[in-house]
Amino acid sequence: MSFLPSFQPLYSLSGFVVGMLVGLTGVGGGSLMTPLLVLLFGVHPATAVGTDLLYAAITKTAGTAVHGMHGRVNWKVVAMLGAGSVPAALLMLWLMAGVDRKSPEIAHLITFSLGLLLFLTAFMLLFRNQALAQARKWRGEREAVSPRSIALLTVLLGLVLGVLVTMTSVGAGALGVTVLLVLYPQTDVREIVGSDIVHAVPLTLIGGMGYWAIGEINWTMLGTLLVGSIPGIVVGSLIAPRVHERVIRLVLAATLVIVAWKLVFG
Repeated sequence: MSFLPSFQPLYSLSGFVVGMLVGLTGVGGGSLMTPLLVLLFGVHPATAVGTDLLYAAITKTAGTAVHGMHGRVNWKVVAMLGAGSVPAALLMLWLMAGVDRKSPEIAHLITFSLGLLLFLTAFMLLFRNQALAQARKWRGEREAVSPRSIALLTVLLGLVLGVLVTMTSVGAGALGVTVLLVLYPQTDVREIVGSDIVHAVPLTLIGGMGYWAIGEINWTMLGTLLVGSIPGIVVGSLIAPRVHERVIRLVLAATLVIVAWKLVFG
């Protein structure tokens, strides 16, 4: 287990910036925090992922409480997602525990996978509405999908998210919400988002605790990030109605593409 020797103000500043962007855009912190730790601060990818998973579990807990109080959670969907994601996360943790996480091959696998998911996140930021329209059009041209098939696809989505989130700390927001909107087109978007956030809490908590068990959590860094990110999320949420949302999405998507390119192609 690694520890920083002292309080690092730059981590808190980074946490504040990431938290504010999360509050402004709703994009998960993993899309921003993990690559920031890897590229800017030189944190090993496995340690960055593990620390960010616990960071996400803590920050999303507040979102869970808010959505739960307002009844914006479909607990059946959450249960089906968890039925796939929890076993997948445990399997991924078992695999991570059995490999040399400091090897260049494993570090490259994590950063490459992270980069691909950041490209996907940027695409969803820019073209989610168009992609959803095409997906719903395609689905509308097919015969009605049975509830059983929808349930199985939801569990399968949870399995995919369990693998991706445990390996990279990214995926639940960009991929999860979009696929859920396709599977449940009649469900209110706020309920979909709330369900995705609630599902992400146990998933990231299990992942984070697993990385702790294998010695890949930097507790001092985690605490320092939270010092900045919690106020940042509050500030971002407060100013979000006053900021042009499309401009922020464009800037954020461009940033994610640049970061993803750096992770994938060096």
